[in-house]
Amino acid sequence: MITFFAALVILIVGYFVYGKIVEKIFKPSDAATPAIANPDGIDYVPISTPKAFLIQLLNIAGLGPIFGAISGAMWGPSVYIWIVGGTLFAGAVHDFLSGMLSERNDGASISEVTGKYLGKGMHNVMRVFSVVLLVMVGVVFMVGPAGLLALLTPEYLDVKVWTVIILIYYFLATLLPIDKIIGKIYPIFGLLLILMALGIGIGTLIHSGERPMMELTLKNLYPGTVDNVTGAITGVRPIWPLMFITVACGAISGFHATQSPIVSRCIKSEREGRKIFYGAMVAEGIIALIWAAAAVTFFWNKDGTGTGLAALKAIGGGNSKSVYAMCVALLGKIGGPIALLGVIVCPITSGDTAFRSARMTLFDWFKLDETKLKVRLSIATPLLLIGYGISFINYGVIWRYFSWSNQTIAMIVLWAGAVYLATNYGTNPNRCWLAAIPATFMSAVSMTYLMYAPECINLGAKGPVGLTISYAVGIVIALVFLAIFIFTAYLHPEKSLEKQKQVIITRKLH
Repeated sequence: MITFFAALVILIVGYFVYGKIVEKIFKPSDAATPAIANPDGIDYVPISTPKAFLIQLLNIAGLGPIFGAISGAMWGPSVYIWIVGGTLFAGAVHDFLSGMLSERNDGASISEVTGKYLGKGMHNVMRVFSVVLLVMVGVVFMVGPAGLLALLTPEYLDVKVWTVIILIYYFLATLLPIDKIIGKIYPIFGLLLILMALGIGIGTLIHSGERPMMELTLKNLYPGTVDNVTGAITGVRPIWPLMFITVACGAISGFHATQSPIVSRCIKSEREGRKIFYGAMVAEGIIALIWAAAAVTFFWNKDGTGTGLAALKAIGGGNSKSVYAMCVALLGKIGGPIALLGVIVCPITSGDTAFRSARMTLFDWFKLDETKLKVRLSIATPLLLIGYGISFINYGVIWRYFSWSNQTIAMIVLWAGAVYLATNYGTNPNRCWLAAIPATFMSAVSMTYLMYAPECINLGAKGPVGLTISYAVGIVIALVFLAIFIFTAYLHPEKSLEKQKQVIITRKLH
């Protein structure tokens, strides 16, 4: 219990201390934001700071801080370190920079922002990459809640029917002005999300007598398979890089960068950026911490054998069944379904904005007019139909590809933020390390996973040798990226400044 409360305190204090440092380095100005200077009644609509915070929180807090955190619990309490450190020094920095850089570029989509600071090649890569990721996110956050709702209505509506119902809602949220649906219901859902997390946290503490909370250990507790003859343990998955990919949204997530422009187009002042972008990520980190702690506690046996983690693995990690089991056991027959509704709200309120953000990215890409309903309809309809088709693919496969794509986009966005900080503040390029250090770290994570994972190059199939090679390749590539960054943005900033002269997005003044 000491470990959990210590991690919680660090997250809260970190928001006020490190968040203030990040804000001071970025230097927010009093210049008019896009929502104030150029409102259009569709995407550029001024909204209050509390409402912007709740919208941002729900945009980014999908299944990731719940399903991902529960899956991360299979490695044991070491997951707390990644949630806390990743949130404060990587995820919140990433979200703040992506939101503020979008705001300073007229609310441009993240693909347009990265293209401005990293060049045309990365511009085109991010356009395709972000649209593909957003559609996958929309699918993940459509199938996940449909499965949870089906558990609550087994005699009436199945997964397929709930999927169609959610799809119809996504269509409306993608198409209509932001203040018609999202701006009205998100504040209510945001409070439900927070109350749900508090309920699970309190339920875990109440049951601490029968299910005591584990304290921190760096030991890899991932459940392996014991050979009955030799006694050898196989199937233990390494913490690096797998846990760092599995626990994505609860620590750092590139998906957040695709969502931040939605709110960047609505904020009233740059000085609210820390509260909205950095603050929402810290809040998500707290939610992930609560679910990770609850999962470790719930599935770890009090006799210390840890066979409960094997049961969690057998269930499939973080999914509808494990969440349902925890909600009912910790909060009872009444509190369980109520908490479960909060879990359902999370992915739905990220899935709708995922498709909306995909629509916005395509509009920025092809310079389309978002004020025309027919044009919005022509983009939204095929996007959602493609998403519905993908929903029939195995959920676990979609989640694994989503996780790697997620962290790779985060890596790219952090490098873009590092270039901006190195080249836009005159004689003080040292500001760049705020983003360059986590960018290097995430490069190593993403590239190591690319080498190791079965859905990628699959060097992990070669055993310890393959794992060692994956480590080496990931670290080397990360160092190469760092060297390129230092050369082009630190030692020769004029090369990066030249890239920034291009005009990425131009909107007609209303």
